[in-house]
Amino acid sequence: MSDWQESRIGLVRIFIFRDFSKAIDFVNKVARIAEAEKHHPDILIHSYNQVKLSLFSHNEGQITCKDYAMAEKIDKLIYP
Repeated sequence: MSDWQESRIGLVRIFIFRDFSKAIDFVNKVARIAEAEKHHPDILIHSYNQVKLSLFSHNEGQITCKDYAMAEKIDKLIYP
């Protein structure tokens, strides 16, 4: 979890991929997890191969254990 950073917008991490297609594949995998967990990150795709994810429990008004749990599930997409 060292690549995730706490900020005012939530728990944030930038993922860098080989190309646009790999970035989109990753976003689609994150979307499936988010739907299953009913916990949806903010997603920004930029510079064609970078995906920035922000996790924040809006109903709690802060970063919670739910955000950390979601971050772990997302990390397992990269490091199974």
